[in-house]
Amino acid sequence: MSKKVEQGLQTRAHLVEVATTLFAERGFAGTSTEDIVKAANTTRGALYHHFESKEHLFVTVFEAVEEQVVAQVNASAMKGRTPLDMLRRGISAFLDQCLDPAMQRIVLRDGLSVLGWERWYEIDVRYALGSVAAAVEAAIASGQIPRQPVQPLAHLMLGAMNHAGLYIAGAADPAAARKEMERALRRVVDGLAGNEAR
Repeated sequence: MSKKVEQGLQTRAHLVEVATTLFAERGFAGTSTEDIVKAANTTRGALYHHFESKEHLFVTVFEAVEEQVVAQVNASAMKGRTPLDMLRRGISAFLDQCLDPAMQRIVLRDGLSVLGWERWYEIDVRYALGSVAAAVEAAIASGQIPRQPVQPLAHLMLGAMNHAGLYIAGAADPAAARKEMERALRRVVDGLAGNEAR
């Protein structure tokens, strides 16, 4: 890799890092390209060399946050003793991530308004559905959840988790809302598992 290409990649990564911080603190509407350029100590030309618009930069930041959240959730889930325990741990870890300012503001608040529902959902499915489906499939294969088609249940679980995240992000007391949602989602998982949960 040439030095110029390497420097370009470093500049791009730095812009994403700076924009993530600003979008999390001020929101998309409250952050100008001038704010980003100034905080990154770079030029407007450098910004537009890597990103065609503020919206394009936001999508990149959104996907980076999604990727980090999924990695954290998967790492927590892998500590489970059984597939059902892994599913519960994954849900709990996701709800923890919903308290993070970047996740709250970028993904759960501004994401829908900036990207629109279809684009927001398409990105979320691309990053998160595979992990949810794998957890559901493992729980079914182990007999902890009754045998049934994996994809419909995985989509329902992902939808429930997303709505839990939106509930937390919009709550006056996000920490209390997180606890409420964990109890509710645990009841859903326990209901799916039936006797196994007891």
